[in-house]
Amino acid sequence: MNHKHSPEVQTAAMKVAKSTQKPKQTKEQTKLIAQGIEKGIAEYKKQQNIKSRERDKAKKSLLRDKNTQNKDDLNNLNETGDSKTISFMPWALLGISWIGFVAYLNLS
Repeated sequence: MNHKHSPEVQTAAMKVAKSTQKPKQTKEQTKLIAQGIEKGIAEYKKQQNIKSRERDKAKKSLLRDKNTQNKDDLNNLNETGDSKTISFMPWALLGISWIGFVAYLNLS
């Protein structure tokens, strides 16, 4: 058998090859079948790893796009609001409330 693959793959391939063995099949033929099964398992694992990497890349790019969009949205909010008006508004409300409080005390 080909020794590039893990022992688990080799034993699994040999089990499958023996389970499908024909009555007059030689051990060499069974070993060749097991090698083919090993190659198939190895190819399947490679394909799954490639698909997994592609999914991870897609997920990372989505997260990156989402983060940049959130940053852009925050920048747009900061640009649209006039910072002088925003910082002036609490002070104006405080002044109005004090004027109202003084007027209430004078009327009482």
